[in-house]
Amino acid sequence: MHEGIRTVETHECCEFSDESDVCISIITWNMNGQLVSEDLEEVVARKRKFDLLVIGLQEAPKERIISQFLQDTLHNSHVLLGNIIMQSLQLYLFGRANSQLFINELHMDKHSLGGFGGLIRRKKGAVTIRVSYKGITMVFINCHLAAHADKVQERNSQLREISQSLFSKKLNPFARRARLIVWLGDFNYRLQGIGTYPARDMIHNHLHKLLRSKDQLLREAERGQIFDGYYEGTLEFKPTYKYDIGSSKYDTSHKVRAPAWTDRILFKVEDPDQLSATLHCYDSIDSIDSSDHKPVKAHLCLKIRN
Repeated sequence: MHEGIRTVETHECCEFSDESDVCISIITWNMNGQLVSEDLEEVVARKRKFDLLVIGLQEAPKERIISQFLQDTLHNSHVLLGNIIMQSLQLYLFGRANSQLFINELHMDKHSLGGFGGLIRRKKGAVTIRVSYKGITMVFINCHLAAHADKVQERNSQLREISQSLFSKKLNPFARRARLIVWLGDFNYRLQGIGTYPARDMIHNHLHKLLRSKDQLLREAERGQIFDGYYEGTLEFKPTYKYDIGSSKYDTSHKVRAPAWTDRILFKVEDPDQLSATLHCYDSIDSIDSSDHKPVKAHLCLKIRN
């Protein structure tokens, strides 16, 4: 019996208090090869009430530029703990200034899905960071999967391949299981069974919540193909792809692509009796328009149960 992806409501904003042991801000963004410093600065936010910051980028520009910019932007509050780069697929982990005191494990790995995805800046695959922070072992996986609406089975297969590959050779087989697993990235799942113009009309009339039933990712999970037992916040925000660059208008090119929630953040707690996870935010950042994707952010707080 499979559970599929369980949708959870977001709670009130986290107050970054002693009620939580670890607060994590998670961001995924397909940058479309563009770097606008003001947008990247807005993505990491000015109010940084979190212990850890996880930033997953797809189709990102050169990593040295991104890494240095992030470190310069965050230097007053957070330091770079680790990063893993595979061409345009990049994952960064930042922590508060004293974070090193709470880390007793930090590993990175990557898995390429082959080819260049048409261009090097569209590399497909996954990069991951495994960290033990305050005694909680966590894994963050940033992925970029095959594009196009008809590639559902290929995306399903890619997720299974990534899951089986990551850390399969690098970790001690007796290593402690991760207590929290977070997947983020451009999963590229599209809307099924509805055309681009009816979908756009529903979004224009603020009825995009009705499109959830058309979402390929949720459908495949319900069939037991992927992400069984994972959680995701409610898709209250509009589909995050595909926009005209420099605007908040959906694709006006000759392809007129149908909107889709390609950019997602999912999580799973392996033992809810020992660790609770509360989602305080799950939203897109619609004010950013330098890419054809909108960034997506989540705020997750963990509490160790005694």
